[in-house]
Amino acid sequence: MANTKQAKKRVRQAEKSRQHNTSYRSMMRTYIKRVVTAIEAGKATEADTAYQVALPIIDRMATRGFIHKNKAARHKSRLLARIRKLSPAASEASAA
Repeated sequence: MANTKQAKKRVRQAEKSRQHNTSYRSMMRTYIKRVVTAIEAGKATEADTAYQVALPIIDRMATRGFIHKNKAARHKSRLLARIRKLSPAASEASAA
């Protein structure tokens, strides 16, 4: 338990920061989930649109330090690979 005035303030600040970060992380996961849901439903255009919306949010979370930049890159890469696998136009282009 914090005893000094400074330590008590740091506890308050840490809790405020934790709640703020949780809300941002939750928002990012929601946008990722929208892409995944569209992919699982087999809707390539909807998945691509959701991906385009999620992309800057994932990047912003990495820039602000809510997630590591490599984790952001991993999310983007995996989502895009799943969208390309789903889309018939993308598979024809890669076959050529």
